[in-house]
Amino acid sequence: MNTLDNSAEPSLVKPVVGANSPSRLPIFIIAVVVVALLAGTGTGLLAYKKATAGTISLGGQDVQVVNTPTEEGVKDASTFKDTASGTLQVNDGKITDEGTHVLIREGGVSQNVYLTSSVVDMNKYVGKKVQVWGETFKGQKAGWLMDVGRIKVIQ
Repeated sequence: MNTLDNSAEPSLVKPVVGANSPSRLPIFIIAVVVVALLAGTGTGLLAYKKATAGTISLGGQDVQVVNTPTEEGVKDASTFKDTASGTLQVNDGKITDEGTHVLIREGGVSQNVYLTSSVVDMNKYVGKKVQVWGETFKGQKAGWLMDVGRIKVIQ
């Protein structure tokens, strides 16, 4: 009898089940984590936008704003101590280039208020009679230079 012939005996080396197919579990876990991160970020951003709707940051504080067709800016007008009324025009730079707009008041050029604003889009109110609330700054040439925080159409 031949002792080297092992063809009748079963093989001692067995193939490992699934050794050739990579596991999909790590890919699934990574996909779930990515989807969870994106969903959490999106939900947080929406919640933040909803919580801060109608507010702006002014001087490090969140303040409520009003934005209607005839009024725009900081809701609490008492935030600003100065106010003026007149017809709003774009500053043509003939007298001074200070301020983007000028409020034409009765009494001549010496009564004009030169305006700038980082809160209000004053271009929407050009040609209209308005009241503005803001803070006065010392101008180099302008007799009255104001940073506008609120504007309201009065006619």
